Amino acid sequence: MAQATFKGNPLTLAGNTVKVGDKAPDFTLNKDLVTEVSLKDYTGKIKLISVVPSLDTGVCDAQTRRFNEEAVKLGDQVVVLTVSVDLPFAQARWCGAAGIENVITLSDYKKHSFGKAYGVLIEEFHLLMRSIFVIDANDTVQYVEYLGEMTDHPNYEAAVEAVRKLI
Repeated sequence: MAQATFKGNPLTLAGNTVKVGDKAPDFTLNKDLVTEVSLKDYTGKIKLISVVPSLDTGVCDAQTRRFNEEAVKLGDQVVVLTVSVDLPFAQARWCGAAGIENVITLSDYKKHSFGKAYGVLIEEFHLLMRSIFVIDANDTVQYVEYLGEMTDHPNYEAAVEAVRKLI
C-alpha cells in the first residue's frame, strides 16, 4: 500500500503499483451501467489513461479537458481513456456539458478493478487517486505518474511526450 495526501492529510492507496516495463494489468470498467470493457478492448492501440477522482472537481475537469485537446493531435493510433468512479451517466452528462468528444470516459464504480490493479484506490474515499499511465500497443507500461497530492495537476507534457515516442 502506498501513501498519498488530500490537502496534506494522509490517504491510503490500496492495490498494486505498476512500474515502467510491467505488463499492464487487466481491468474491468463500465462504459455505461451494463457494458463492461477491459484492457483487451484496446488491443493494438497506444493507451493514455488519465485517472481522476471525480470529473465534477476543478483539477479533474481541467485534466480531462487538456487530454481531450491532446487526443486530437495524437491521432488514431492512440486512445485516451479517463477513468473515475463517477457513475457512467454522470460521466456522460459531464462530457456533454463540457463538450468532451475525444476521450473515452470509463467508470470503476462497480468493482474497483482498475483502482486495485493499478494501486490508485483511495481506501478512505473509495475514489481513485490522480495518476497517468501510458501503455504501448503491446500492453507494456511505458510511463507512470502517481501524484502524491490529490489536488495537484499531473505533468501533462511528460505524459503526451511519452505517447509521442510510441507513435
